[in-house]
Amino acid sequence: MTSTTALQKPSTGNLNFVLVCIFIDMLGIGLIVPVMPLLVGQFFPSRDEQALWFGVLAATFGVLQFLFMPALGALSDRVGRRPVLLYSMAGMCINFLVTAWAPSMAWLFVGRIIGGMSSASMSVAAAYASDISTKENRAKSFGKIGAAFGLGFICGPMLGGLLGNNNLHLPFYVAALLGAANLVYGFFFVPESLPAGARAPFAWKRLNPLAALLRLVRRKDIRGLVIVLTLVTFGQMMLQSTWVLYTTFRFDWTPRDNGIAMFCVGLVSAVVQAGLLAVLIRRFGEVRLSLLGITSGAFAFLGYGLATQGWMMYALILCNVLAFAAGPSLQAIVSKTTPANEQGELMGSLQSISSLGVIITPLLGTAILATVSHLPQGDWRIGSHFLLCAAMQAIAIVVAWRYFRTHHVQDTHAAAH
Repeated sequence: MTSTTALQKPSTGNLNFVLVCIFIDMLGIGLIVPVMPLLVGQFFPSRDEQALWFGVLAATFGVLQFLFMPALGALSDRVGRRPVLLYSMAGMCINFLVTAWAPSMAWLFVGRIIGGMSSASMSVAAAYASDISTKENRAKSFGKIGAAFGLGFICGPMLGGLLGNNNLHLPFYVAALLGAANLVYGFFFVPESLPAGARAPFAWKRLNPLAALLRLVRRKDIRGLVIVLTLVTFGQMMLQSTWVLYTTFRFDWTPRDNGIAMFCVGLVSAVVQAGLLAVLIRRFGEVRLSLLGITSGAFAFLGYGLATQGWMMYALILCNVLAFAAGPSLQAIVSKTTPANEQGELMGSLQSISSLGVIITPLLGTAILATVSHLPQGDWRIGSHFLLCAAMQAIAIVVAWRYFRTHHVQDTHAAAH
């Protein structure tokens, strides 16, 4: 924990480096999304094996990330942000190189393990930005980080799809090159942001990745909302982890097709969350907007699962605008139930839901997809995992509605109409 003086007087540092770091990390991750499932498919003759092993591979990365993220965050409080950021960038660079070169499935696992053990750039970069910002401009710095995150993930899948259309290994080499360039820049030109006097002693209890989840379980007053957020988050993560395999099996989409579709998803998300969210909240209020967003998501999942032509997927993405407002609206409602001095702990606890989802949803989604992968392309059962996601959203709507009703949660600032 930093001292009061350190909080009042920001340290010297380089925010531009943090922004470039986040952008390149998200660009690199986005680059590989359209091609990784297809790369796994090179090692297996059948679609069901391809789907199952991709799920295990994705979950392996999630497990390592879940275990190491708290440790790297605590380590950055002890030794400084700079060495942990450099370690993270070096690890991701090695991950991309090993994955690009991998002559067998075993080597793909080696790459993913290295990546999961070093994927701490987002949380540590946010801490770096906090170190070098004043209280007045801290929100602005975090906003820039969010913009860099979004921009990287908008551009990454499109670029990865175009590169992967020619060579499945090329996006990984490009991601490694970008990461190496950022590592060199950071090593020679970026100062440490956390002064030695403001560093915290290392505490083993901070390494427990389940502690954040346990804190949420103990909050009986928001248990219903936690269930809703979990169902919504898990549905989105199942979509992300199975999208490429599903569209490849059902519509014979190429990496280029998937790159364009993911670009559309990122663009719609950015437009809603950066431009339309405030307008939508003023119009509907957070409670109604969250219910409308979850409902929109339920119909979109139903459409994804039943779509018979590839163009329908694009149409559903562009029509599913309100779903991107559901998560922020729910988080805002949860935030209002918590004192100001506990907001950081709350947001960290909510993030643990996503961390758990990274492990569970790839295994569940790809297992379902593997079961139906042998069916003809026109068989509706190929979309069974999306129908499950739609059912999860339907349950979330009921739970949310009952929570708002029993806890008398009402919108207080929706526009009168």
